[in-house]
Amino acid sequence: MSIFRNRSASLLTKHGKEVVISSVLDAELGCQVKQTDAYDTDLLGTFTQEIPRYGSQLDAARKKAKLGMELLNLDLGIANEGAFVNDPYAGILSWNNELVVLIDQKNDLELTGFSGAPAQSDSGYFSHWEELSQFTDSALFPSHYLVIKPTDEYHPQSRKGIKDLPELKDAFEWAKALSSKGIVYVENDLRAFANPTRMENIRKATIDLAQKMKSLCPKCQAPGFWVKDIQRGLPCNACGLPTEQEIAKIWGCLKCDHQDTEGMKVLRFADPSKCHHCNP
Repeated sequence: MSIFRNRSASLLTKHGKEVVISSVLDAELGCQVKQTDAYDTDLLGTFTQEIPRYGSQLDAARKKAKLGMELLNLDLGIANEGAFVNDPYAGILSWNNELVVLIDQKNDLELTGFSGAPAQSDSGYFSHWEELSQFTDSALFPSHYLVIKPTDEYHPQSRKGIKDLPELKDAFEWAKALSSKGIVYVENDLRAFANPTRMENIRKATIDLAQKMKSLCPKCQAPGFWVKDIQRGLPCNACGLPTEQEIAKIWGCLKCDHQDTEGMKVLRFADPSKCHHCNP
């Protein structure tokens, strides 16, 4: 039986993340998620830049997990932290990295789930209502909420969580009246409850976490037996030189020194199109 079954895990959030995180962990492991919003997580950083993030993405997630455990007096805690960056392929799409961390004080374990995928994040400057009305289509409004600021993205005042056209029109007039240049800055609201594509990515990161929670070390049975390294250098089929293609995955345990090597069973040579020598 899993060491997580029938245990309660804290989840500190005020943005509705318990809906997807709880559904995954309950179904996959029988782990009960207990949500609390007794601490304002915006104090650890906001997407709208009023407050810088607390350390790295992992630092912030750990902080939330530990605060949730303290608030609910539990020895198991879960937390999520998201980030938006340029996509790792062409560098032009909005890319969302979601991290879900689990801290188990009882068994001295820390596991993380991760998912990186496109998610809705658009922005623009507008001086006329008609322009903003057209922008709402590319912003996937109203399913994805909006944020408005006077003048530019650095203005200290904003209206968040805008979810319908009358509210958007009112916020536009408010921001334009306060703008020093007669323009307003509008962006997608990136908080989880306001951004369904991001919420879906949180669900995927939680599934990744659940898989690691269920993956047990063959030697000591500790959860979290997972890929810790990748061996590269598969020889090119044309020139025979090593490429960046995988040769093997190295699986390792978080608690003991056991590891396994999973070799590539299908490809013995890399396609020349993947070779930096043949196809620089």
